Amino acid sequence: MSAMPVQRPGLPRHPFDDDKLHEECGVFGVTGVADAANFVALGLHALQHRGQEAGGIVSHDAEHGFNSARRFGYVRDNFTKASLMETLPGPLAIGHVRYSTSGAKGHTQIRDVQPFFGEFSMGGAAIAHNGNITNAEALRSELIGGGSIFQSSSDSECIIHLMARSLQRRVPDRMQDALRRVEGAFSIVAMTRTKLIGVRDPLGVRPLVLGRIGDGWVLSSETCALDIVGAEFIREVEPGEMVVIENGEISSHTPFARQRPRFCIFEHVYFSRPDSILGGRSVYETRRQIGVELAREAPVEADLVCPVPDSGTPAAIGFSQESGIPYAMGIVRNQYMGRTFIEPTEQIRNMGVRLKLNVNRALIRGKRVVLVDDSVVRGTTSIKIREMVLDAGAAEVHFRIASPPTSWPCFYGVDTPEREKLLAANMTQEQMRDHLGVDSLRFISLDGLYRATGEAEGRDSAQPQYCDACFSGDYPVIPHDRMAAGFQMKAAE
Repeated sequence: MSAMPVQRPGLPRHPFDDDKLHEECGVFGVTGVADAANFVALGLHALQHRGQEAGGIVSHDAEHGFNSARRFGYVRDNFTKASLMETLPGPLAIGHVRYSTSGAKGHTQIRDVQPFFGEFSMGGAAIAHNGNITNAEALRSELIGGGSIFQSSSDSECIIHLMARSLQRRVPDRMQDALRRVEGAFSIVAMTRTKLIGVRDPLGVRPLVLGRIGDGWVLSSETCALDIVGAEFIREVEPGEMVVIENGEISSHTPFARQRPRFCIFEHVYFSRPDSILGGRSVYETRRQIGVELAREAPVEADLVCPVPDSGTPAAIGFSQESGIPYAMGIVRNQYMGRTFIEPTEQIRNMGVRLKLNVNRALIRGKRVVLVDDSVVRGTTSIKIREMVLDAGAAEVHFRIASPPTSWPCFYGVDTPEREKLLAANMTQEQMRDHLGVDSLRFISLDGLYRATGEAEGRDSAQPQYCDACFSGDYPVIPHDRMAAGFQMKAAE
């Protein structure tokens, strides 16, 4: 493995970002192409929305063996440098972009940046994980008690140690052994000297897709990253499936007992890029349809429908089309305001959301405005946006939210606050409206959200089609570590 850079804290998060839910990470792997690491860098760039704190790539070729690079910051600032990419040769590589949900949040060390690497008796293996292990604390305690020495604070490292303890001879078999001990959500891209491996947990909570590029193969968190490298989308890796690709041939394995899938519904609402395909369905079209359902459920008399950029845009378009209220860009986002923006003075820090968003005053002055956003978490950003819109002269401000109230934390790979910090966990919808200071506030219903994803009858409460725990409190995998720490699950109805 190549030398690691000097450790330093992770990038600071802007207040606008702290009031959003965030995916933990994105994963990408390529085999069967020259200079595979370059393709991985492009794929990670397309997945940058899934993690901006740090990224890493591991590659392998016959002459140089395994090589790695892990860096803080954006892919474009690190993995576009020829001097770095030349240290990652070979036809096989995997990569990872990170937004921490486990480990030391806000204090990421380079040792926490994936992919992780392990040297076993039959050779080395690297692994990149999207998701969260809900029994990681128990596993870590057991492994440390058995002599394992951890190098990171990440729950994902448990998988490497479990693989090391397996008695199986082949790396894929060792991985199956390890993952049978793991609870929670995982989409994994891994590699050995000759194999590219992809695995999804039995419920398929997190996404993973398979693509073809010439004679090679690609594994990715989303289809949009296949597009950037010119790969053809073949299919999704099925829930509970392991695919092993070697010498251009792909084999499929089912190491887990079959369960009813529970894909994360918030991927449709916010996480995935709108140009991706989920479950054979355009993410953009689903979000537009969310806006249509929202307009049917929560009509309002207004002059303009304005998205809160950028995540509210497709839903705002759907709301406008269904309601007949004109669509307008009443709020403009500064596209060049990134996480790494230096905030040198208290005065600038207090500008908060204004550094990222600005109101189109000439457009909204005197107008009754419907603001469409993807979610309300703490509500801090919503208050600031309402203040900006009223300061610009709007006559009324109505919020329409393209997801149900977020009233429960996620334990499957999403960065959510503790439950007591979630606005919807502590207030009724009317109280939230008063707290935000808007003329009206409405969320799409859970049934309406399901209808927008193509489930015509809405949510089947007996057998939910998605993981919607952040809205319903219905956790498909018991979060044992959190319960041991005192978390109280929703009482059975």
